[in-house]
Amino acid sequence: MNKLHLRLLAVILLLIGGGATWYKMTALGLPITADSTTQIWTVEARISFQADGGPSQVNFNIPHNPPGFNVLSEDYVSGQYGLARDRDGDNRVAMWTARRASGNQALYYRIQLADDRDSDIDLNSPAPAYPEVPDYPEPFGSAARALLSDVREESADIASFTRRLLLRYNADDPGENVQVLRSGVEGSTAHVNNLIDILAGARIPARAVQILILRDRMRRASLDTFLEVHNGSEWIPLNPVTAERGYPSNVLVWKRGAEQPLTVSGGSGADIEFAAARTIREMVSVAEQRAAQRGASMLMDFSLFSLPVQAQNTYRLLLLVPIGALMMVILRNVVGIATFGTFMPILIALAFRETELAWGIFLFTTVVAFGLAIRFYLENLKLLLVPRLAAVLIVVVLLMAVFSILSHKLGLERGLSIALFPMVILAMTIERMSLVWEEHGAGQAIRQGLGSLVVAILAYLVMFQPQVGHMVFVFPELLLVVLAVVLLLGRYTGYRLMELWRFRHLIMDRKGQ
Repeated sequence: MNKLHLRLLAVILLLIGGGATWYKMTALGLPITADSTTQIWTVEARISFQADGGPSQVNFNIPHNPPGFNVLSEDYVSGQYGLARDRDGDNRVAMWTARRASGNQALYYRIQLADDRDSDIDLNSPAPAYPEVPDYPEPFGSAARALLSDVREESADIASFTRRLLLRYNADDPGENVQVLRSGVEGSTAHVNNLIDILAGARIPARAVQILILRDRMRRASLDTFLEVHNGSEWIPLNPVTAERGYPSNVLVWKRGAEQPLTVSGGSGADIEFAAARTIREMVSVAEQRAAQRGASMLMDFSLFSLPVQAQNTYRLLLLVPIGALMMVILRNVVGIATFGTFMPILIALAFRETELAWGIFLFTTVVAFGLAIRFYLENLKLLLVPRLAAVLIVVVLLMAVFSILSHKLGLERGLSIALFPMVILAMTIERMSLVWEEHGAGQAIRQGLGSLVVAILAYLVMFQPQVGHMVFVFPELLLVVLAVVLLLGRYTGYRLMELWRFRHLIMDRKGQ
């Protein structure tokens, strides 16, 4: 296989792994940090009225793509009523109907929302027509024209024009013109409708937006009114009192337009009460619910999250092994650290997870040291290879049992975790170290032993970072990226860092020449 083939394969793996990860982060909202949480708002609207005894119909506007939030679920308590949902321009409407209803009636609508500051609306709906200049009555007309003329001189575009107008309109000392314009206007909806009428004098498209200000454990709340103006390309939300641009994080856009959100036929005394509660939930569970809401649940159904919890815990460990393998490739092929075996340090690193690092290093070095001494004794018996390995294995098991008993008697309960070390790997390490000792001397054997321990420690520190474990479990396709890196490193033929250090004097002499 030539280098071009290998590089193309690595690029394909990188694109697949990286693309799948990017999609799951952006489209499904899966978190990239292990401790990611988000606010979940549960908002309930209670509709009550007195039915006349005949046919009854209730039309109620409900949120549609509210800015700053992702809709996780919607529930309706309809009782004897039939339910239908429809679009009404920029809004949605829930329609309850009953052939016969009498007495007190109560209907409920509940929506569950997750914070998402990136979902900045549906402000790019079709541009509205420019309004005609109203035929203002006097003295309202003269006051409106004078105010608009003053504001025009202080602004540069529609957004700044509207903000200056709002600041002048809501000033504590507004002046005679604004006093005329504000005269007799009461309530937030009337206040915004008055501003829309004034802005029409400058031919600026504007509309009222009915909002719910969310507060934890809120009860018996009602809708307020915001203002949106169109600048030719998008709708710009503005607080009609403070002139601040954009919706605050605790504002839920319920309906666009100044019309009442509730109409009832066949009944009287209609009323709406809003309640809200806030909870904190892990982002992963929110992403699962969001995927189901958007029809992308198959991705979550065939993910590791669909496995039983016990199987999930197993894979949380197994998926870290490729990360350890990548560390092994880098440390051996690029850095040049010599080790006993290829994957022995990774298995030792897995054992460190249960013993903790300091205890794991102590127990590993102690068992290997005692085992090596006994292995040298067995060499004098001139045993064949397989019986010798079996004898070393038996000795390792006995050593582990002795250490467990001694540590328990001394009150060092952490020493009991020595039983978690892979005994076969310990036996093979002892055998391999003794052979290197005999063939290449004690120095080489100790260097390879220390190298194995260093690689195991570094692999442990990387593999068991909470962020690494979270990423490979939530985005297992990242292992394709790891595979691509391993394939590229597999063709690395340059100098290793240890070799550069070893031959540093030759390099310096050559530079001096």
